[in-house]
Amino acid sequence: MPFPGARSRSPRAVLLAVVLVTMLAGCSGGGGGGSSSPSPSPSPSPPASAGGAARVTIDNFTFTPAALTVAPGTEVTVVNKDSVAHTLTAATGKVFDTGTIGPGKTATFRAPGKAGAYPYVCTIHPFMKGTLTVR
Repeated sequence: MPFPGARSRSPRAVLLAVVLVTMLAGCSGGGGGGSSSPSPSPSPSPPASAGGAARVTIDNFTFTPAALTVAPGTEVTVVNKDSVAHTLTAATGKVFDTGTIGPGKTATFRAPGKAGAYPYVCTIHPFMKGTLTVR
């Protein structure tokens, strides 16, 4: 039985109310990341364990991840998913160099034993850059 003085709701008004309630419920702070503050920028990868393995993929003329953090002596595998050859070469000091990696091929190298940040490039395409951090 309707309340005294209550009016009948049109189906459109009821649908609008349901949609609004659903939208508001989705915005509630249920731990789903509904914060209005900006997301933090991605941080470098967590360190690989000593003697562990890490991976860099080359695809679309980009190193992924471009910032890799590893333990000293970690074996790093480089996978070339592009249709052209690339290298992953320390920018200074000849600390590591995969040599030319053909399309669809892989190469490996050991991270330096000394902690530090080691910028690297593709010597064939010098605009491709990344950083290997050893901790």
